[in-house]
Amino acid sequence: MTTHANTCCLANSRALAHERASCSSYKNIVLHVAKRHHNTVNSGNNDSSYLEQGLLVRDAHKLRRHYFSTKGWCLDFLSILPTDLAYIWWSPDLCGPKNLPCSVIVRLNRLLRLPRMWEWFDRTETATGYPNAFRICKVVLAILVLIHWNACMFFVISYELGFGTDNWVYNLNGERNSSLQRQYIYSFYWSTLTLTTIGETPTPENDAEYLFVVADFLAGVLIFATIVDSRRCNPSICFADQICLLNSLGNIGSMISNMNVSRVEFQNRMDGVKQYMAFRKVGHELEARVIRWFAYTWSQSGALDEERVLAALPDKLKAEIAIQVHMDTLKQVRIFHDCEPGLLEALVLKLRLQVFSPGDYICRKGDVGKEMYIVKRGKLSVVADDGVTVFATLGAGSVFGEVSVLEIAGNRTGNRRTANVRSLGYSDLFCLAKRDLWETLADYPEARATLTERGCQLLRKDGLLDEQVFADSQRVHDSIEGGIEKLEISVENLNMRLARLLAEYTASQAKLKQRLAKLELNYHLAHASLAEQHARPPRSGRLYSLQPKKRPKPRPCSSVKSVEYNKQNTL
Repeated sequence: MTTHANTCCLANSRALAHERASCSSYKNIVLHVAKRHHNTVNSGNNDSSYLEQGLLVRDAHKLRRHYFSTKGWCLDFLSILPTDLAYIWWSPDLCGPKNLPCSVIVRLNRLLRLPRMWEWFDRTETATGYPNAFRICKVVLAILVLIHWNACMFFVISYELGFGTDNWVYNLNGERNSSLQRQYIYSFYWSTLTLTTIGETPTPENDAEYLFVVADFLAGVLIFATIVDSRRCNPSICFADQICLLNSLGNIGSMISNMNVSRVEFQNRMDGVKQYMAFRKVGHELEARVIRWFAYTWSQSGALDEERVLAALPDKLKAEIAIQVHMDTLKQVRIFHDCEPGLLEALVLKLRLQVFSPGDYICRKGDVGKEMYIVKRGKLSVVADDGVTVFATLGAGSVFGEVSVLEIAGNRTGNRRTANVRSLGYSDLFCLAKRDLWETLADYPEARATLTERGCQLLRKDGLLDEQVFADSQRVHDSIEGGIEKLEISVENLNMRLARLLAEYTASQAKLKQRLAKLELNYHLAHASLAEQHARPPRSGRLYSLQPKKRPKPRPCSSVKSVEYNKQNTL
């Protein structure tokens, strides 16, 4: 809150310094010396806390070392320098309106705390249950502070140019204008009209005034572009000017919004979850865990959706990026040592990142193993059923669950989890599903046999492999494989015969089409010749009968031949 007060009221100390400078000066000295001592001794406070391997660091020595390794401590150090000691040599009589600059300039280093103030805003916005109301308050506060600063600049420029020298600068003449209230209210009013680009202020009369007004107008356009409602118009401005102004503000607002689109999307998702938890009356403890999970996700990766970001790339480029990012992680798995590069490249595309919160169980004893996990960041503990006894601790690079995804026959555990694995802090784990693994191994039979053998070696090492069951399953598997090979050969032969028959059928169809084409051609030629004969006129007036001539009956040579001839005619 010290930063907020310094930000909003720093310039007001100029006018009040001649009334209470001696009292406030010594008070500020004591407060800021105490603040400097607090920041130096307790530099590892909540503001500078950090996560190491997913765990919140609480050791004061580590917190101080981490704090001094950041760039923010320089600004913090400069902001807490006891510049208030200059009040001892600064006379209150020098702080009147006609004796600027006053002692407020020695406290300008307090403005270096502004980055810390924005950090506080971000943390509060994430934690609050009313994010929209908080954002509105933050925007209103930022606007008021900017208008306040601009009002102070207007008053300072009026002092430099001379009070009352023209109509633009502030006029101190008169008892009413010389009061502190009148000075600040008029300056604030002038700043509001200028930054909101409303205008209606006195016209500048020299170059310095013109430059200051131009800078104010440009700053006002940039500042208020994101909050101007394009549906509200000023009736005193013509319609064409309104259209131009709203288009320019809309374009600038779009550019400013697109600069932080990922943050806006993340906030929308988080706000939706908050509203759902409030509607369903979720407990405060669980709600706090969810909010902390969102904060951790944003701090680590900016809530980046890798699949959506890389969706526009071709498969080849996506594979190369995945290899560059995840190949070293995949090679840490013992069963994947010395595997084919093609298999590893295919498996890299199947890895999925999962984030677990403190206290989350990754797997429990007795669960069916459907995934294997590779620890990217964080620490996990292997605990007993009581959740208290810790058997082992897993760190970055550790792998577990790789045997359960291989489905080795003879595994005494039945491909079930043999231990409880719980996240100590925030943990980032790469997950490879059993289904994705076997879909990839279908194209690499030799690698599948190699991985199965390595999984058997791990089970033999722990005494969890039933050799008889494994041998029987291998014989069954070999017989099935042999049958499948024979079926594949038969199917291949059938495919060849079918292809040959199809070729013969295609050839016969082609020949038939050729014959049909010839018949159609002969038919058309015959039809054309008949039409030509009908169209030809008769010769020498004789009419030709169109009926076909009857063939004369042959005469039989003897009686026997006559009988045979009559039989043939009868038939």
